[in-house]
This record gives sequence, C-alpha cells and structure tokens, in this order.
Amino acid sequence: MYIKSLVRCGLVSLVFTLGAGGASAAIATESLSMAKTTGPVSGYDFLQKETQQMQDDDFLNPGMQWVDAGREMFNNLQSKDDKTCASCHGKNGSKLDPKRIAQYPVFNEKLGKPVTLQGQVNACWTKQLGYHPLPYDSEAVIKLEVFVHNLARGEKVNVQVDGPLKPYYERGETIYRTRAGQLDMACSVCHDNNIGKKIRGNTLSQGQANGYPAYRLQHGRVDGLHSTFNECYRLFRASEMPPGNDDYTALEVYVTGRGNGLTIETPGVRF
Repeated sequence: MYIKSLVRCGLVSLVFTLGAGGASAAIATESLSMAKTTGPVSGYDFLQKETQQMQDDDFLNPGMQWVDAGREMFNNLQSKDDKTCASCHGKNGSKLDPKRIAQYPVFNEKLGKPVTLQGQVNACWTKQLGYHPLPYDSEAVIKLEVFVHNLARGEKVNVQVDGPLKPYYERGETIYRTRAGQLDMACSVCHDNNIGKKIRGNTLSQGQANGYPAYRLQHGRVDGLHSTFNECYRLFRASEMPPGNDDYTALEVYVTGRGNGLTIETPGVRF
C-alpha cells in the first residue's frame, strides 16, 4: 500500500527485479537472498561490482580526497596558541585507538547522554582548540570526522548498546519504525521490508552505517549520517530535524548498533 503510494506520487519508482533476465536477475536474486539473512549485511554487498571496485581502490574512491583534506586539517590547522589536533592525538592520529573509534556513538558520563564521533570531534574543536563550533554535518567537520573514522577502517563496529546506551538504542529503534510524513513511511519500510528491491537504479539495502561518512554518488560529496536521515525524511514528505539533535543521535545509536560486527568501510561509496 505505502510503496504504491510512493510510485503514484512520483517520488520514486520501485522496480521489482524478480524474473528479470541476465545480469539484473542475478543481482536481484543475490540481493533478495541476502535480505533473508538474520544478521547484518553491509550496503557494500548490494552495490554493483563497478561501485565496489571504486570503493576498494583508494586511488578511485572519491571519498579519499575528503580523508586527505581532513588529515591536513588535523595535522596543520593551528589554534591561537599553536595547538593542532595532532598536538594531543599524534601526527596523522597515531595516538588514537581504532577500537575505541569503532565504539562510537558512546555514552558520555559528564554530559549524561550519547556522543557521536562527529560530536566528539566538534567538542575537541571548540574546547581544545578554541574555535567556534562547526555546524553539524558541515563540510569542515565531515572532513575531520571521515579522516578519524577512516583510521578505524577494517575494525568491527562495536557500539555498546547495553548499559547506559540501551534506552537511546531503544528510542532510536522506535524512531526507525515510526511512520511519518504525507507518505506515512518509516525507515523500516525500505530497509527491513523491501531489502533487495529496486528504487530506480538503486538496490535497497539494510541501511547500515558502517560506511559512513560515505561518498554519495548522486551528490558528488561525502555525506554524514544525519544528512542522510534528512534526505529520507524529505522523501517521506516529513518534517526534517536539525542534524545533531537528540532524536537523530538516538537514531544513529540504533542504526550503528544494529550493524555491530560489520567491518568499518569509511569512506564507503553509496548511491
């Protein structure tokens, strides 16, 4: 019913590829087979082979330009007292622990709430370097976030969703499953109920976050997770929320935590 509404409204065209011929049928069959698995599956596994090759090759992956720009900021952008990110965390982030990075979002005892990796980057930016806060998901902070997250590439996502993060994980799941907007859609409609089917040329995946921040081919830039949430809300014709707000942070806790065990791919390449 709701998928038909999407088609009638002209926002997207769901093309069910079951029974298609040739390579399209093989890709559809494989994607639908993955959809039946009970564990998390990376969005990488739903990409076309050419896009996978782009992500795998650091010379072809356009997101690596953002990693390099973030590394430059991390090492060389000085505060008034000549401090840089590297002053605390070592050149190229050598003192940062990739396993710790793989645990974000984490619960911050002092703040009494979860903090995303981007939130932690921005906290260092303001408290340690003395700069004005960067707008959430703005280009500058995304460059720093994608650089730091890239240091954990190859590690397993390991968000501690029990303990103090549990109520935020549960709140995030509620948001994930709550229908919104004129189309009465929820994240779960695409990423649980219709995995492996097509929205035009894009195969619906589980919506995992292990590749984020990710280079978005349709936008020609690296996008943060909260901006991607807003993109979906626009498709729902629902009211967007400010990136960095508590609800989107809870949603990030859930979306990232449901992918525990997946390998971090940042920067992933996604449609």
